[in-house]
Amino acid sequence: MSSITVSTDKSKLDIDLIHAYLCDESYWAKGIPRDVVERSIEHSLCVGAYDGETQIGFARAVTDYAVFAYIADVFVIESHRGRGVSKMIMQAIMEHPSLQGLRRWSLVTSDAHALYAQFGFVPLANPEKYMEMVRKNPYG
Repeated sequence: MSSITVSTDKSKLDIDLIHAYLCDESYWAKGIPRDVVERSIEHSLCVGAYDGETQIGFARAVTDYAVFAYIADVFVIESHRGRGVSKMIMQAIMEHPSLQGLRRWSLVTSDAHALYAQFGFVPLANPEKYMEMVRKNPYG
């Protein structure tokens, strides 16, 4: 088996894999069009995880590189889960030189609280201050 590596090089990203996972397998982006995925990648700091040359995981940080980052679209394909790949991806994001000194990090998860807690994420201290707008079907 090849060793697992992570990279922020967008030219290595397998857009077909990322789109297929988000569109067909994720619970948070079902049905997302490919052009939306491409735009989200273009405007984010992305981390790909690779087994040799094959992409096996992904995450992105939506950020202003000054005060805020939102972690999104974190996934590892099923065949490589349970091997610490998500931790490698998160470590690469959290340690990225361009993201040091940010005042606030944010994310939303339904099932990976234990993973993110390892990196210092906690439930909202003041949820009454947060607001959101969620559109049921923004893609069509």
